[in-house]
Amino acid sequence: MIRKYLVERRSWIFLFLFIQALIFFVAYLDTALPLMPFFYIVFLSTLVFSFFLIFRYHKETRFYKSLTEWENSLDLTTIAVPETPFEKMIEQCIVNQTELLKKDATENLLMLEQEKDDLLAWIHEVKTPLTAMHLMIDRMDDERMKAQLTHEWLRIHLLLDQQLHQKRLPFMENDLYIEETDLKTLLFKEIKTLQSWCMQKGIGFDVDLEVPTVLTDAKWLAFIIRQLLTNAVKYSESSDIMITSYQKAGQSILEVKDFGRGIDPKDMPRIFDKGFTSTTAHHDNAATGMGLYLTKRIAKPLLIDINIHSQLGEGTTFTLTFPKSNEFVHIAGM
Repeated sequence: MIRKYLVERRSWIFLFLFIQALIFFVAYLDTALPLMPFFYIVFLSTLVFSFFLIFRYHKETRFYKSLTEWENSLDLTTIAVPETPFEKMIEQCIVNQTELLKKDATENLLMLEQEKDDLLAWIHEVKTPLTAMHLMIDRMDDERMKAQLTHEWLRIHLLLDQQLHQKRLPFMENDLYIEETDLKTLLFKEIKTLQSWCMQKGIGFDVDLEVPTVLTDAKWLAFIIRQLLTNAVKYSESSDIMITSYQKAGQSILEVKDFGRGIDPKDMPRIFDKGFTSTTAHHDNAATGMGLYLTKRIAKPLLIDINIHSQLGEGTTFTLTFPKSNEFVHIAGM
């Protein structure tokens, strides 16, 4: 800041130095005048000017220092009070721009909220004809056509469900209700939803639950399990999916293990990234890259730790480690 101040005031400094040089020049030309008094005049004026420069530096840079330290968070309280007319002009410009940005931010937020509400309303509206379509499909006699239509219906249902939870995610903490959740009931409900798809691919389930209940939010856990089961079914063929629960170190653990194509080691660090759809089957246009991303996002507020172990060509195991009950004391809504 000192260097910038000296550069800013260099014209005044050069003017002062020029005047001092001019005094010496006049004393040199006029030999009748004694030279020593001029030295005193130059020395005293230089001393006064130096003190004046230091004083003005602290006074004039206070406002600009506060601007450099300002975090651009639209909070103007951290900016120093302007004193000079130029500083007041700068402050007024900043205030005007900040107010304009606040207004735009408020309008954009309201617009996003309206779009979110409209999308949620649309999803709920679409669910009604989807339910009717499912009932109509169930009454079909052609089993082959029935299986194909059921599979396509399920894809639409899962995509809508994914979109619904994605829009609710920013407000997830307001919707949490931590309670003892029956794993068997939750798991079999999700398996039943995927039943037609599993029959089509020749996939079965082997469920062994040593721990029957876990302490969590049932609705959000159901979404996590739905994504894991969907992933397992999607990348498996004619094999079983093993679901087990057990206790370890005082924590409940749920594992979902498939024997599908597995995950390439180079993809492992990125599988929870938003929009990532794997490099081994990049031609798969049906993948959105959102399922595991949302799963990881949802697991964090629930204090569920997700680990994954996979070998290419052999299968994948997802492990959900649930927190101890005393770890939930800070979660609102419990």
